[in-house]
Amino acid sequence: MDPIGLINKYYHSESQALRILLLHSQSVTLKAVSIAVRMKLPSGEIDFIREAAMLHDIGIFFTHAPEIGCTGNLPYICHGYKGHDLLVSEGLPMHALVCERHTGAGLSITDIDRFDGLLPHRPMEPLSRAEKLIAYCDKFFSKDPKNIENEKTFDEAFDSVAKFGDNKGKIFCEWHLMFSL
Repeated sequence: MDPIGLINKYYHSESQALRILLLHSQSVTLKAVSIAVRMKLPSGEIDFIREAAMLHDIGIFFTHAPEIGCTGNLPYICHGYKGHDLLVSEGLPMHALVCERHTGAGLSITDIDRFDGLLPHRPMEPLSRAEKLIAYCDKFFSKDPKNIENEKTFDEAFDSVAKFGDNKGKIFCEWHLMFSL
């Protein structure tokens, strides 16, 4: 499967949203694949990680985030489940789960309830090793055009997750122990 071809199907060429999405996703992919290789994961799992990491944010175009060129009408928190739905429609249900489950350290039902019906009422927490790895790597890279090419330090990535609750910081630390061999 060709993740870039699929992305290009939904994004206008030369758009800011496409440029931001590709730069961010490529950074996340390089980090995730590097860790997967270091962990000596099976080649099929590494291939899946490469594809899913490139596609994890495909749903951002549904959202209203003008600072990154997205002109949709949904709040940014919706990009994960919208990407999920898009990838399911493309026949990629496992890739779709990565989209839905990568936000923060995952969204529990309690987290989802705080959004007052904005999100589907189902747990959206990473379960598989690949889902956790991609969610972990995602936290090290911003989509902010001013910082898109800079990798965050562990402390910066931790702070970006921990502000959503102590348990989120704990989950991120567990992932860090799992993936920083």
